[in-house]
Amino acid sequence: MANPDVLLADLDSLQEQLEAALNAEDWEALVVLNQQVKPAVAPLMEAMEQGLISPAPVKQRLEALNRFVEVAGQGATKARDEARESLQGVNQNRNAAATYANISTNRSK
Repeated sequence: MANPDVLLADLDSLQEQLEAALNAEDWEALVVLNQQVKPAVAPLMEAMEQGLISPAPVKQRLEALNRFVEVAGQGATKARDEARESLQGVNQNRNAAATYANISTNRSK
């Protein structure tokens, strides 16, 4: 098993990468990084169960990850809503253009 301090440092690094991806609104990177969370947490949990590391630093990291998930969820919801609004604007423009084209075509007859 890896050194518990290395495992904590790895999880801290992953947390920083997750936050950077969220700040950049890089949703693809978030998906990839999210897949690394469980493999980073599992050995820490094992080390804690074996008494190789105090629960306090593990709990601290898990709480930070939980807060991140909440913020990321809010960011994803905001991005989804912005995309929906943009698509509605595109549809309105398309409808307006189609209406104008219909009126123009009917006038030329």
